Amino acid sequence: MSNFDEREKGFETKFKHDLETAFKVNARRNKLLGLWAAKQLGLAGAAAEDYAKTVVMADMEKPGDDDVVQKVLNDLAAKGVGVTAHRIRAEMDSLLPVARKQVTGK
Repeated sequence: MSNFDEREKGFETKFKHDLETAFKVNARRNKLLGLWAAKQLGLAGAAAEDYAKTVVMADMEKPGDDDVVQKVLNDLAAKGVGVTAHRIRAEMDSLLPVARKQVTGK
């Protein structure tokens, strides 16, 4: 294998690792958001964990964060909790570094 091939393989490996890490960080952030929303809904314990899982799964519907924001917004509105999409996105933004640290240790 030439030096160029080794370098290319290294870049491919790093790219794959970075994508996997980003996926894990977003999933963790969504779980943390789900736990935050569960608290707003008055859920605790196993019920909060179960709800958080539904928030993580909501991110599989379409690319981007809109599906997660819409799910949480709809769930909170259904229970009469007055939270805006902007507030949910702000919470997501604040949870991202927490999730990154939990996943990567950095």
